[in-house]
Amino acid sequence: MTLQKLTLSTIKRNATDKSFAWGQSYWNSGAVVSLTQRQNVLQSEVEGNDPVPYRITIDFGGGGITSAHCSCPYSFEGWCKHIVATLIACIEQPDTIEQRPSLAQLLDSLNLVQTQGLIQTLVEKDPALLESIDFYVSRLGQPTQASTKPTRAKRQTRIDPAAYKRQVREIVRNTVQHWEYGGEDDDPLYAIDELAGDALTFVDQGDGHNALAVMEAITDACISYWDEIYDFMGMGPSDFDLDLDAVWTEAILSTDLTTDEVLEWQEKLEAWQLELSSFAMALEALRQGWDYPPLLKVLQGEISKQGAWSGEAPNWADEFSLIRLKTLQRQERYDEYLYLAQAEGHMKEYLAMLGKLGRTEEAVQKSAQVMTTCSEAQALAEVLRSQNKLPQALDIAIQGLRFEADPTYNKYDFAVWTSELAEGLDEFDEALEARIIAFQAKPSLQEYQAVESLAADWTEIKEELLEYLRHSDSWLSREAKVDVFLSEGLVEDAIATVNPSSYGYVRPSLVLRVMNAAIDSPIDSHSDWVIKLAQREAEKIMDAGKAKDYDLAVKWLQRAKKAYLAEDNGANWRSYSSKIVSNHMRKRKLMGLMEAGGVR
Repeated sequence: MTLQKLTLSTIKRNATDKSFAWGQSYWNSGAVVSLTQRQNVLQSEVEGNDPVPYRITIDFGGGGITSAHCSCPYSFEGWCKHIVATLIACIEQPDTIEQRPSLAQLLDSLNLVQTQGLIQTLVEKDPALLESIDFYVSRLGQPTQASTKPTRAKRQTRIDPAAYKRQVREIVRNTVQHWEYGGEDDDPLYAIDELAGDALTFVDQGDGHNALAVMEAITDACISYWDEIYDFMGMGPSDFDLDLDAVWTEAILSTDLTTDEVLEWQEKLEAWQLELSSFAMALEALRQGWDYPPLLKVLQGEISKQGAWSGEAPNWADEFSLIRLKTLQRQERYDEYLYLAQAEGHMKEYLAMLGKLGRTEEAVQKSAQVMTTCSEAQALAEVLRSQNKLPQALDIAIQGLRFEADPTYNKYDFAVWTSELAEGLDEFDEALEARIIAFQAKPSLQEYQAVESLAADWTEIKEELLEYLRHSDSWLSREAKVDVFLSEGLVEDAIATVNPSSYGYVRPSLVLRVMNAAIDSPIDSHSDWVIKLAQREAEKIMDAGKAKDYDLAVKWLQRAKKAYLAEDNGANWRSYSSKIVSNHMRKRKLMGLMEAGGVR
């Protein structure tokens, strides 16, 4: 899907309802002050709360939008309102997009002297660029080490453990204080997990010893101060599922430890787990290190059914091996990464890494042999698309979508992704196939209409989708079923979807909506169904004296009245209404609502 094929439905899918609404408002108010396209990159400025407009950069290609970034601090789900406003402007006012040359085109127009002058000017404005230029030039001089990253000077000082202990103490005490004032939702684990994230930051920087120091301080403090939570709530760390094991494991596997250090950490972890939680993975990481014989064989390419374990693997073996893979990737030990991923059955990571390494042909060939799940296909397809291998990405994606559904995996997002990629490549048969899968994974009127827009023979496909909905018994799809059935005028199907006698509890607003359609249907009258159900639901509320639900009772009565009148049976309605008033005259709130609602 190119930028020219961008639709509002694509924007809605990638943004929350709130962000989309705000984005529309921003566009309507004229907040999008510039739109510039440089080949496959769109840039814009959108005015917001800051004095300086926010800058938006959107990359796109034949497969659709590949990335979207805004300088605003929004870090929640989906695209921010500024990105939404930019893309709506592209749809509604494409003529306002200024076409400008790309960076490559600009540089091609300069000779050597002009290029040198440009770089010198840029470095004068931003001296930090010199380091990047130095690194780039040094790589050009050493082509055999092109993957080498610039080395960061190791931290010369140790972190202060006392600072982390104080933070844990503060977290615990703030939590208890929150509870004392009647708060219920505060969970100290979120803040403690966030604190443990500092250890992973040190790991990413190659500083395993400080990572371990952070974890030691946090773990020790949790034990020291948890009594305050226990005294107030009677709850220990296990009641909160406090689990620091994975972070400990990653820190240990990322650090070169001496034999004495291994023994020291083993002693501490064994003592701590008596009071806090299990450190089974961390202790195993200390025991195995990277010299564990079965592991060494795997890392050297000797792959067997046993994998990297001697004897039966523990139930946390998958998580453990994924942590190993993260470490190997960080250390750029890619061949060993691939061997371990293959040996431990992590085909998703295995295929994705082949793609990231640029071994596209091998990845595609291997996928035919080892790919068995949709999530594996998604991982590889996304990597291939990021490398602009669009036909290969589409082929892998379609293969993955055809796999039988995994109960823990919903195909919806990937199916929509695949459909939009196929549209961008003008592969409309594949786009239709993926969009049908998206509809089946997460039915909605929007997806139903998206299938219709792609279908050459809509009549046949429509019947298939409707039949699919009729046999779908998920309560999550009821609203979608009602939306689709009513859009097609299939009132009988909509009634069957919300009929409480068939499905148990159904949201009242959905039933009320179907009642309106049933009464207004020009083909068949369903007034009897409306009257019986509406009267029954209203009477349940009134007879029980549920004052807080009287407004809902009136809504049921309004539908009953409408159905009586549709049958030219006003006399029976008046008789029924009089009976209600007679039976519930003392309920003043109900009487007032009935009068205001026109049913008295």
